[in-house]
Amino acid sequence: MVSLLDNIARPSAIILQLSVVLGVIFVLLKVAQFYQKRKKLIKALEAFPGPPKHWLYGHNHLITAEKMLYQIQSWGEEYPYAFHRWHGPVMPSLIIHHPEYAKVILAQTDRKPKIPYRFLAPWIGQGLLILEGPKWFQHRKMLTPAFHYDVLKSYVTLMSDSVKVMLDKWEKKAERKSVELFQDISLMTLDSIMKCAFSYNSNCQTQSNSDHYIRAVYDLSYLVSHRIRNFSFTDIFYDWTHKGREFQDVCKLAHDHTDKVIKERKMLLSSEKELDKIQKKKHLDFLDILLCTKDANGVGLSDEDLRAEVDTFMFEGHDTTASGISWLFYCLALHPEHQQRCREEIQGIMGDRDTVEWEDLGKMTYSTMCIKESMRLFPPVPSVSRYTSKPVTFADGRSLPEGCHISLSIFGIHRNRDVWEDPEKYDPLRFSPENSSQRHSHAFLPFSAGPRNCIGQQFAMNEMKVALALTLLRFELCPNASKPPMLLPQLILRSGNGIHLYLQKIH
Repeated sequence: MVSLLDNIARPSAIILQLSVVLGVIFVLLKVAQFYQKRKKLIKALEAFPGPPKHWLYGHNHLITAEKMLYQIQSWGEEYPYAFHRWHGPVMPSLIIHHPEYAKVILAQTDRKPKIPYRFLAPWIGQGLLILEGPKWFQHRKMLTPAFHYDVLKSYVTLMSDSVKVMLDKWEKKAERKSVELFQDISLMTLDSIMKCAFSYNSNCQTQSNSDHYIRAVYDLSYLVSHRIRNFSFTDIFYDWTHKGREFQDVCKLAHDHTDKVIKERKMLLSSEKELDKIQKKKHLDFLDILLCTKDANGVGLSDEDLRAEVDTFMFEGHDTTASGISWLFYCLALHPEHQQRCREEIQGIMGDRDTVEWEDLGKMTYSTMCIKESMRLFPPVPSVSRYTSKPVTFADGRSLPEGCHISLSIFGIHRNRDVWEDPEKYDPLRFSPENSSQRHSHAFLPFSAGPRNCIGQQFAMNEMKVALALTLLRFELCPNASKPPMLLPQLILRSGNGIHLYLQKIH
C-alpha cells in the first residue's frame, strides 16, 4: 500500500517541481526581456538631455500641480525640442515642446491605452479617445457624420438658448460683486451638449441636482491627474487606497448620469413610430448614430461600446469647451481694447437680434482671432500623451524605440520662443491670414493634429463664438485683480481658485 502511494506521489512531485522550474525560467526570461527593453529605452533617452533627477522621486519633487506648466516651459527653454522626465525611479517619458517633433509623433494613428489613458478607462471606457487600431478607425468613421456641416448648422439656435439661460443667471448674480465663471459655463456647455448631441433637455442650469455630474467630472479629472503625478500605476494597489475607492464612487455618479440619457433614448426608440421618424431624419445626431448605425454584418454597438462613446463625448464635449470659453473671457477682460473691437464686430453682424444664426459665425473674423489667441495662451487641453507604436526618427537624427511614453506639451509649444515672437503677449493679430501663412503646421494645436485630432473641434469653435457674441452684447467683462486665476493642469486647463470677473451690464 505504501509502495503504491509512493508510486503515485513520485510523478506528481516531479510534475510540481518541473512546473516550478518552468515558472521560474519564465519569470527570469520576462525580467531579462524587460531589462533589455528598458536598457534600450534609457540609452535612447540619453540623446535627449534633461534636468538632473533624484534617484527615487525622479523629477516629481521639482514639480507641483500649480507650477507644472511653467516649470515644463522653463525646462523647454533650457533643453530645445525635447527633454526626458522621470516619474519616480522607473517611469521615464519624453516631453516634446517643439512643432517639428510634434508633427512626427502626431502622424501616428495608434494610441496605446497605457499610462495615462488606461487610468481613464474605468470612467470613459474604450471610447474614441482611448481606442486604437481597426476598432478606432471603425468608430471614427461611424461618428464622423455626427459633425457634418448641416448637423452643426442646426445646433446654433440650441447653443444660443443655453447661453441665454446662463446670462440671465449672471444678471442676477453680477450686482456689485464678481462672478466665478467656470462653474456656470460648465453647466451651460453641459446643457448645450445634451440638447445638441443627445436631444435631451436636462434643465441642468436651473436644477441644482445637475451640479453632481459637473462635480463628478471635476473630481475624476483631479484624481486621474493626481495618480499620474504620483506614479500610482498598479491598479490592484490603487483600488484599495482612499483615492482609489473615491475614484470608483465618483465613476458611478458619472455613469448614472450617462446611463439615464441612454436609457431614456432607448425607451423612445422602442416605439416603431419614433424609430421610423428618427431614421427618416436627413442627419442623425450623435446618440442617434450610436444607437442606429450597424456594421456590414448588421451588428450595432455593444452596450459597453455605446456607454464608452457617450461617456467620452459627454466629458470631451462639455469640459474642454467650458475651459476654452472661461479663459477666453478672462483674456478679453484683461484686454478691453480687443473686447470692444469684438463687440463692435458682433453688433455690426447681428444688429438687434439676440440669437446667433449660422451665417453669423463665418463673419466673426476678429472674434475668431481672439478665440484662437486665448487658446494659444491657455489651451483647453494643455498636453496629450502617446506611446510610440514603432521606432521613430526625428529630422535631427535622434530617435526613439517602440514603446516610449511621450508627452506633447501643447502649452509649451504655444509659448515656445523659437516659434512665437513675444509669446506671453496676447496679440490676436498673430492669427490674421498674412501672419498665419508662414507658420509651422503644428505650432498651434488646441485640438491636437493628425489623424487623431479632435473630431468635435468645429462644434467647439461654434459654441465659443456663440457664447462670446451673446455675452459681449449683454456685459462688459472686467478683471477681478484680488482673485487672479491659478493655472491648474488636469485633464483640461482649469484655475485652482476659479475664474472671477466683474460683469457690467450694457444698457
